[in-house]
Amino acid sequence: MNIAKARKIRQMIVKAAQSLTDNDAYGVPELFQRWKPDTAYALGDRVDYEDKLYKCVQAHTSQAHYTPDLVPALWTAVPKPGEIPVWVQPTGAQDAYMTGDKVHYPTANDPVYVSTMDYNTYAPTVYGWEEVV
Repeated sequence: MNIAKARKIRQMIVKAAQSLTDNDAYGVPELFQRWKPDTAYALGDRVDYEDKLYKCVQAHTSQAHYTPDLVPALWTAVPKPGEIPVWVQPTGAQDAYMTGDKVHYPTANDPVYVSTMDYNTYAPTVYGWEEVV
């Protein structure tokens, strides 16, 4: 196989990988490209950054000083399967919590809450959440 054909196949694999669920994506992190600056990212694109998987929550062209770990308005960390993240204030509908999403609140050592509604941007003790017992 020549290099040009291998690159084309790699592009198809990367495109197909974007359709995986977040849980399945963790099983094959090699399928996701590393984040890099000066790159156009679309809503929903997933990238590997410092060995963590991130999902694009707002289409943009990346900049060197706006890395996925620093800009929650552009990227959200994808939790590992079975991991319950700590609640983070959503920046809009693109990263709001959906029905069934679970979070710890306010810290990783505190109770777990489950969202009872889609597009939930409220804190767990305010509205739209039930504590898991």
